[in-house]
Amino acid sequence: MSPPPTGRPEPLFPLFADLETLDGVGPKTAKHLGQMQVERPRDLLFTLPYNVVDRRRRTTILGAEFPQILTVQVTIGAHRPGRTRAGAYRILVSDAETEFQLVFFHARPEYLKRILPTGAVRLVSGKVELFDGQAQMVHPDHAVALDEADEIPETEPVYPLTSGVTQKVMFRATRSALARTPDLAEWIDPGQKAKAEWPDWADAVRAAHAPDGPADLAPEAPARQRLAYDELMAHQMTLALARQTERQRKGLSSVGSGDLQARVLGALPYQPTGAQSRAVEEIAADMARPRRMNRLLQGDVGAGKTLVAFLALLIAVEAGGQGVLMAPTEILARQHLEGLQPLAASAGVRLEILTGRDKGAERRAKLEALALGDIAILVGTHAVFQADVAFADLRLAIVDEQHRFGVRQRLELSKKGAAVDVLVMTATPIPRSLALAQYGDMDVSLLDEKPPGRKPITTAVIADGRIDEVVAHLRRAIGEGRQCYWVCPLVEESEVMDLTAAEERFKILRAALGEGVVGLVHGQMPPAEKDAAMEAFQSGRTQVLVATTVIEVGVNVPNATIMVIERAETFGLAQLHQLRGRVGRGEAASTCLLLYRAPLNEAGRRRLEVLRDTEDGFRIAETDLEMRGAGDLIGTAQSGLPVFRVADLERQAALMAVAQSDARKLLAEDPILESTRGLAARVLLWLMKQDEAIRLIKVG
Repeated sequence: MSPPPTGRPEPLFPLFADLETLDGVGPKTAKHLGQMQVERPRDLLFTLPYNVVDRRRRTTILGAEFPQILTVQVTIGAHRPGRTRAGAYRILVSDAETEFQLVFFHARPEYLKRILPTGAVRLVSGKVELFDGQAQMVHPDHAVALDEADEIPETEPVYPLTSGVTQKVMFRATRSALARTPDLAEWIDPGQKAKAEWPDWADAVRAAHAPDGPADLAPEAPARQRLAYDELMAHQMTLALARQTERQRKGLSSVGSGDLQARVLGALPYQPTGAQSRAVEEIAADMARPRRMNRLLQGDVGAGKTLVAFLALLIAVEAGGQGVLMAPTEILARQHLEGLQPLAASAGVRLEILTGRDKGAERRAKLEALALGDIAILVGTHAVFQADVAFADLRLAIVDEQHRFGVRQRLELSKKGAAVDVLVMTATPIPRSLALAQYGDMDVSLLDEKPPGRKPITTAVIADGRIDEVVAHLRRAIGEGRQCYWVCPLVEESEVMDLTAAEERFKILRAALGEGVVGLVHGQMPPAEKDAAMEAFQSGRTQVLVATTVIEVGVNVPNATIMVIERAETFGLAQLHQLRGRVGRGEAASTCLLLYRAPLNEAGRRRLEVLRDTEDGFRIAETDLEMRGAGDLIGTAQSGLPVFRVADLERQAALMAVAQSDARKLLAEDPILESTRGLAARVLLWLMKQDEAIRLIKVG
């Protein structure tokens, strides 16, 4: 069989031509369309109408509900020019049953008399409304002779626009692009297509641009669903190809004996949850294979990721190698160290930390022990990337909090060992559709159970007028030896104003609760001061910590039992859930107080209610996605989320999962896409501009 084509397939050439080859598109319009990310005719095919206007003919406007767009046949009556050129120029018209007026402002009388002469019959279409009890159609969209009636579509799609582009221009350009739509071989699994009752690709494109009514605009409409699926499928094919390429890289097979793990599990005062045990099994199976592991460990706040991570590191040690756990900040690295030390002691393995703070002889001694293999497990910040850091036999790298850690850093890390297995941990529950969109190249382990002993957190929603009661509550709690976080609002996205708000609150609380009781931490502080303030709170020297949102994910103070979040309605749901997860880590019952400023808008009220009613991070994340949309949820700029033109990640989440399994199955059966369906899938990748994926397909 001859090798599959590697360049863009010929049937797609017309769709990738210049925009100016389309009807009615000149250099200026092409430039305007560029503002809508429309650069080629294919982009117009995926710019779908968001509304539809019914222009079906009626015999009369009588009985219609105004204002409404209507299309009727009329006889032209008298012309009544306005007193000035800018004034209303009125033309009386009569349909089969009643009279109304056509109204024009800034009219050119000679032109109107020529195209709408008294006594002539015309078909007019436009919005009819009442003005002073009189029905009128201001500036009709269409006014044509009966033999030109075909010019008025029965149903007219309404497109998104940008400055310099009108509906007429958009309609003409999309019709011109549609005329070039080629018939393409099918890339969707035949069973899936039949089950969903989807049309062929070209039919779907044409149907999506010719909606008959509101039902055809819904994401569930077969044509739209099919086009959304094509986008998701192309995206998942790209991720699956990246995953396949990654997996072809040789890894090391690390098989643990289980001895060290057994010691740790024996020393624990509780049984791991089913989810923890399952995650460890999945990781162990990956590490035993001779291919690199690329897995995401996703767990809710307090789901016990640390234990899973440590057992995974022990597999690397049992197999005769070393492991590294990397955190985004020094505070978090030190916290991991504290959490892991007792576990390392029960396993009898040497655990060390390496951060930017290590200098001179102490650093040299650590590097030497690491290179000799005396240090089994290293915890660190990005300092472990430095050129002079060498491991004896690095087998596993665990990266905490993925969004701080790009693909580039993952690659740097893999240079430290011949073929390091990578496990990424995130404490941000991500709805499944987004996890697939963002981490589709990784395998995912979910921790969706809470370990025994984690006490539920009582969440209350309180108006900020009752702030004195909250302070009195704090005073009592401090008297009982408890600690408290007080998170200040985000003020207009300005760090300077956040700072003022935090400093004000700090002064008020210090005056109310006493000197030396309250600490302050915010984003503008020098790192050493920030660390000192956190350390004073962690060690219990201060009882209240006033903070902007810098209290990082993962800060662990078991004695802190109260979390106050001021102006809670200004925070996102995921952020509120993360902040609440800072308490409830010790023996005592914990409380989260959400202070809001009235009046609450609908979205703010719903966010606070969801938070009050559930502690399930995955449920909270799904609600957040429904309310805010995918881009906002992760912050599109740094999310690595693809931008889809048709697919709607909030409302078509289920399609993403189907697309992923379909893409993976196709590549498992046909790794270089050379079967009939494989070649069709290549065309899909070109059509969806997934050039990156095309490069990943290894021929032969």
